[in-house]
Amino acid sequence: MNKILLIIQREYITRVSNKRFLLMTILMPLIFVAFIAGSAYFAASSQEESHIAVVNGPEFLKENIKSDTGNVVFSFFNGNDSSMFKGQKFDALLYPEIVGDSLVAELHSSEQVGFETSRYVERQLSKSLENILLQNKGIRKAALDSISDASEKLVVLKSMVTDEEGESKESNAGLAYGIGFGSGFLIYMTMFIFGSMVMRGVVEEKTNRIAEVIVSSCKPFELMMGKIVGIAGVGLTQLLLWIALIFALSSSLSAFVPSEAVQEYQNMQENPTVAAAQGSNSAAFKILEAKDELIAGANWLTIIACFLFYFLGGYLFYASLFAAVGSVINEDPQEAQQLMLPISMPIIFAFIILGGVLDNPGSNLAVWTSIIPFTSPIIMMGRIPFGVPNTVPYWQLGLSMLSLIGGFVLTTWFAAKVYRTGILMYGKKATWKEMIRWVFA
Repeated sequence: MNKILLIIQREYITRVSNKRFLLMTILMPLIFVAFIAGSAYFAASSQEESHIAVVNGPEFLKENIKSDTGNVVFSFFNGNDSSMFKGQKFDALLYPEIVGDSLVAELHSSEQVGFETSRYVERQLSKSLENILLQNKGIRKAALDSISDASEKLVVLKSMVTDEEGESKESNAGLAYGIGFGSGFLIYMTMFIFGSMVMRGVVEEKTNRIAEVIVSSCKPFELMMGKIVGIAGVGLTQLLLWIALIFALSSSLSAFVPSEAVQEYQNMQENPTVAAAQGSNSAAFKILEAKDELIAGANWLTIIACFLFYFLGGYLFYASLFAAVGSVINEDPQEAQQLMLPISMPIIFAFIILGGVLDNPGSNLAVWTSIIPFTSPIIMMGRIPFGVPNTVPYWQLGLSMLSLIGGFVLTTWFAAKVYRTGILMYGKKATWKEMIRWVFA
């Protein structure tokens, strides 16, 4: 046991005292925030206006199609002379006509029209036809416009979750989706980063023949466990620092908001009726609302506790396999890629289905993939922000944790059998068939 502690201490201190560790620990949250902000900025700035010419369309389209919303601008023309479009930069030509009771339209363009643009045009045509049909029933256009504008401001939807005792609590599906995806993505990245770190460390010690010296004074299993647990401590330290920095950044958001805006926002919070009637689209109000939703809209104690468990459990589950693979590699990058593929596929598969799980966190796919230890670290962390025990019952959470612990014990046993043989094997490429034979030898 003392030898394992010495190896853990060596692995931890060597990596934590590295300047790259300190630099990445501080920069990673800032890079992550900058990446999200930059993605949102470029996504918004890339939405250029599309100009569409409506040719020989029914007269009611001109009165009902709105060009002041969205990123599509409509222009109306009558006639079949194509010369009228020369010199004018139209992205597409729209030819609508009434066929029976239907409105049929063809959208012609030299380049493929974007999906969102096509859907927007279709919605505008559908809304215009709906309006003219209502007007034919005797409803005035002014009344339709006033009702449409008022309905957008008056409809308020609150999502409520009722527990087994009958108590209802307001929930935020968008916030839960964001936290679930962020947690799953972070575990996905860290399992690859720290798992690869374990594998590279084993490969370096093997190729430099340092492992021969270390194994002469301790057992291969002690060396493997010391390396795995030591790097787990490095990852846990980094994650705790990231969590502290993220909470510090989120708590300091109000410092960038003028005091007058803060006071007005507090007054609106005290009087929700006035807030709903007035509304606000200012950046200051959005920052304050985002801060309140982020802090009060989720059970952070449960989320952080489960995140730390699934981070450590997922890492330990896969790190032992990465260590076993590293012990049989002989300075051949292609050999490393081939042996890593079977280990990486479950991690990649879990991340691929994460989006579908977040859309329906109570589905059979979500339940079983959150219990199976190969996918549970990513999938269960995607489900937990939606609520425990409402969305994730206690028995599912407990079974998932037990299966992950049991999976770690099993993979560690498997990896130790491979590691003790592979760490001292040189000049020969090992196959998965041979590695399985070592396990039962």
